[in-house]
Amino acid sequence: MAHIQVEFYSNCLCRPVQFKMLVPNDFNDHWQPEQKRKGQRMKTLFLLHGYTGAAGNWVPEYLATLYNFAIVMPNGENGFWVDGISTGHKYGSFVGVELVDYLRKTFQLAMSPDETYVMGFSMGGFGALRAALAYPERFGKVAALSSALIIHSKAHMKPGDPDTHANYEYYRECFGDLETVEQSRNNPEVLVDELLAAHREPPQIFMACGTEDFLLEQNRQFHGFLEGRGVPHRYFESRGGHNTAFWDEYAKKMVELMFEEA
Repeated sequence: MAHIQVEFYSNCLCRPVQFKMLVPNDFNDHWQPEQKRKGQRMKTLFLLHGYTGAAGNWVPEYLATLYNFAIVMPNGENGFWVDGISTGHKYGSFVGVELVDYLRKTFQLAMSPDETYVMGFSMGGFGALRAALAYPERFGKVAALSSALIIHSKAHMKPGDPDTHANYEYYRECFGDLETVEQSRNNPEVLVDELLAAHREPPQIFMACGTEDFLLEQNRQFHGFLEGRGVPHRYFESRGGHNTAFWDEYAKKMVELMFEEA
């Protein structure tokens, strides 16, 4: 497994940025691991971290070898993987356009939606859903774990309103006008409706949330929204909280689901 760290200048973020990659391209001559997609083009899986997190891998490396895919781990800081209102805060365009284009140009990876998947947890789960729905011409499948689907709960927030995780200014920087955020393209529901209105097929969607997770109702609501729109998807609930134990369990399950059907 090749462990790679890449630095390049991001026009979306207006500064040099780094991302990490894992590429299963080296094998021991005396031990050849099982490969289910041997001889086929390598696919790419983007992993998006959560709030207060950083670029990292939580997918067992043997799965990348088994299914022949590269893992790309960008750093979205606390930008919620959307285009904020300030210069240099275009995290949505960064992961959905700029980084994909860079991988295509530099490594000849992620050349089509069929080759490009995205998965995230918490803030990254929201970001993964938004990226796949905003850029279906780039991402073919999305797995969202314990997604921070907070648009409705932050709509109409006012300066000084109490919040457990951040203040009004933070949410406005990420999502723009909180009075109209529910009608904006930062709302995954709006993106779903745009695709359906254009008679475009949404990416394949996989979701999971723990029954003890504080974001459970938001995930159930989006699951119900997709059902109501007739959008095919797979939704899972099982015992678990908003923690690494749940995400580790479901990262493995989601990889198997996405790549077994590839």
